[in-house]
Amino acid sequence: MHLFPIFVNLAGKSCLVIGGGQVAERKVHDLLNYDANIRVISPEAGENIRQWFSQGLIDWQAREFITSDLDHIFMVFVATNDIVVNRGIVGQCRQRGILVNAVDDPPNCDFYVPAVVRRNSLVVGISTEGKSPMFARKLREQLEELIGEEYGQFVDILGKQRDYIKQVIPDIEKRKRVFQTLVDSDILDLLKSGDGERVKERMEECMSSWRD
Repeated sequence: MHLFPIFVNLAGKSCLVIGGGQVAERKVHDLLNYDANIRVISPEAGENIRQWFSQGLIDWQAREFITSDLDHIFMVFVATNDIVVNRGIVGQCRQRGILVNAVDDPPNCDFYVPAVVRRNSLVVGISTEGKSPMFARKLREQLEELIGEEYGQFVDILGKQRDYIKQVIPDIEKRKRVFQTLVDSDILDLLKSGDGERVKERMEECMSSWRD
């Protein structure tokens, strides 16, 4: 069975992390970037979790997990140091239809967190379906060298122009031609060279091509 790759909007959604060690801290750190409502359940917690709690960024409850902690939860990361406890929680999540990730236990994961290369709105996720996270990290490092910040700038430009094109060009086929012209242009190369004025000129040329 292969994984179905998706990107999920976590803004405002309740995410539960069970455990308070270094692995749990890494999961919380990742979630903090996505405006999720984060709750941590663990009798003890590392310094970072305590700090995030004191800053009001997360809700930490210093106690053992109970079943009602799963009420109204969208996604769960199980990261205690007790594999029996972890698998028991996984079973409860699956009974409720809650997405669950049991850290370092691939058979008990509904999803895996990929190694990510992010350049603004451009996101490249790399997954080995839990078979080798270390190799996924190595590939990420290689891609980080290939995909510079200008790629993210280009995607942001395309996003802004896409909204404008949809407003001013009613014909769908003409829209597609303009989108293709933008993507196939040398704007990305111009961004790499830092030629801002030429970028503006090329944008105008591409945007007016639908009138030809």
